[in-house]
Amino acid sequence: MSEEPETIEWTGDGVRLALSVPVDGPVRVLGLRPGVVMGDRGHPLVELAVGGEGRVDRSAHAQHRFTAAGSRLRYRSHSADGDHLRVVQADPASGLVVTSVVERTTPGTVRCHTSTHNAGSDPVLLDFVSSLVLTGFGGLDADLRLHHARNAWCAEARWQQVDLESAGIVDVARLGGVADTTLGQFAVTTTGSWSTGDHLPMGAIEDGGRGATWLWQIEHNGPSHWAVGDHDGDLFLLCSGPASAEHQWRRRLAPGDTFESVPVTVVVSDHGLEHAFGLLTGHRRVVRRPHADNEWLPVVFNDYMNCLKGDPTEADLVPLIDAAAAAGAEYFVIDAGWHAVPKPWWDEVGAWEESRERFPHGLAATMDRIRAAGMVPGLWVEPEVVGVRSPAARTLPDEAFFQRDGRRIVEVSRYHLDLRHPAARSHLDAVVDRLVSDYGVGYLKFDYNIDIGPGTDFASDSLGNGLLGHDRALLAWLDGVLDRHPGLVIENCASGGMRADGAMLSRLSIHSTSDQTDHRRYPAIAAAAPTVAPPEQAAVWAYPQPHFTAEENALTMVNALLGRVHLSGRIDLLDGVQAAAVSGAVDVYKSIRSRLAEMLPRWPLGLPRWSDPWVALAQVDDAGTLLSVWRRDLGRGPGPDRVEVPLPWLAGTGARVEVLFPVDLPTSLTWDDAAGVLSVGLPGPWAGRLLEVRPGI
Repeated sequence: MSEEPETIEWTGDGVRLALSVPVDGPVRVLGLRPGVVMGDRGHPLVELAVGGEGRVDRSAHAQHRFTAAGSRLRYRSHSADGDHLRVVQADPASGLVVTSVVERTTPGTVRCHTSTHNAGSDPVLLDFVSSLVLTGFGGLDADLRLHHARNAWCAEARWQQVDLESAGIVDVARLGGVADTTLGQFAVTTTGSWSTGDHLPMGAIEDGGRGATWLWQIEHNGPSHWAVGDHDGDLFLLCSGPASAEHQWRRRLAPGDTFESVPVTVVVSDHGLEHAFGLLTGHRRVVRRPHADNEWLPVVFNDYMNCLKGDPTEADLVPLIDAAAAAGAEYFVIDAGWHAVPKPWWDEVGAWEESRERFPHGLAATMDRIRAAGMVPGLWVEPEVVGVRSPAARTLPDEAFFQRDGRRIVEVSRYHLDLRHPAARSHLDAVVDRLVSDYGVGYLKFDYNIDIGPGTDFASDSLGNGLLGHDRALLAWLDGVLDRHPGLVIENCASGGMRADGAMLSRLSIHSTSDQTDHRRYPAIAAAAPTVAPPEQAAVWAYPQPHFTAEENALTMVNALLGRVHLSGRIDLLDGVQAAAVSGAVDVYKSIRSRLAEMLPRWPLGLPRWSDPWVALAQVDDAGTLLSVWRRDLGRGPGPDRVEVPLPWLAGTGARVEVLFPVDLPTSLTWDDAAGVLSVGLPGPWAGRLLEVRPGI
């Protein structure tokens, strides 16, 4: 038997992970560069809780720490194979063998998960398994800041920054030496089937003095949990998927069975939060399923937002199809309502058959008209739900639906399909294959408008485990659809951005950032969207209207120009000047979109606050900087009519500034080359501009 190592160091491509291997305790993590490795105590690499056992050493039921099973883990082996590190530990009491898997994906980025195998002779009930545990952030005396993001319907990606004391984390042990932790923490928990219904499953720790930053995302399309607290004069970070206390999750692990935790990706940077988001953007591009949609970035028209609003008819679509083609759209998507008799149709969804009342000549005729106009047709579908009045609710067995206590769950007049069941998958496969074959759709908008709660107890150990099984079956089903139809574009929508997680975004090529209907509110979401998805994936609505002023129509178009253009609005009612402005914006977008798939985001005015009077987003590549700037008066009184936009990476380059859109509205620009600051003046109360700043040397 080989001698146990005292430490394990794993380095390469901008990361250095340091672990210690005590003789009489579990493997402990010391730090992940660019952090300061703290002494030789560290924090247990894995926290593991099993049924019937609590904690040892300290009672801290608000935390998933000091777990009895976790404390019994002992080192068995480790291996480093290319870009993977595996550390194996075992608990002799339960028979569990736990493998921590760390994978390098892109520079400065690692993805982690925990594999738990029951090598014993008796079943074991799992209550909690961590995916990532870290410490070594530089100590509580450092200038550490915590970043987290609230997420809500029509108010997505609102990043917040707090200092440690505001987060409830303080140092109590430096003088007295009595305690090494307060047992307090700052925790973010997502619940239910909307993975991002209240928070993004993301966070960051930033050392304001040194610029060192750790940015993480939990890559799961269901519930998740992360927590930061004090530990031995430093911080700990713990991330996981569903857990017993927070999500009613338990998993009975039979002898020979293995449970894989959800993956968590963490980025480490020496250059601050903005740079860390750039590294995370690179990771997201590498792990995402390849699709031509992310290379071409076609312009999509969708008839829903501030347009037909779920009430399409053959007659209403004709002028919109013509107007969308004239504006330069390349996809035309018929949103909700095509499948049902006139409203209300909410509780009828699930069969996905066309409505002859809406399409007297047949839906295929309208799809042919879209193709004749030079666009690819698409349809809206909400695959996971079946309305209580739908024929599918009667033909599918009870076992194909989420259940509790032997009864189907009804949420807002809908049942929820359980994609673990073959009848549910077969039903949806038949729907997708029929829509592709009968109508030639090249685009499906997959929406998801209910939150089913903690899950289903049918054929599962717990509600939470039923939801986890469905979530994973959904991902497998999506993979199958795209394997059969590789050219099909599938949009990730969940009432806008309520499922903006790394698991869904790794499968689907385009993501709906919001259902926000107010063009004046949208800039804060559009500017923060690159924290959620790369620009070639993040779709932003642009909905010009005939009653808007020229500045308002320009603003709504600028909202979308540094992402994916989701064109909508009553563009069929625009006058000639208004229509020309819209098609001009689309032409500008087509001239820059080939660059977006390689660009990295920066926020010259900082990550936007919801009511900021000025908002800015930059996308940067070697050729220069594309910059969107918005001015907004949101009822808090007139703000300044100018803003200073720092672009320090262009200082001293003799940069040239050009207005790309709109070119016919007043814009005041002054470039200070030595300081690298662009002064922008826009008329109030609302205005938006897309600029390009290119180095002159």
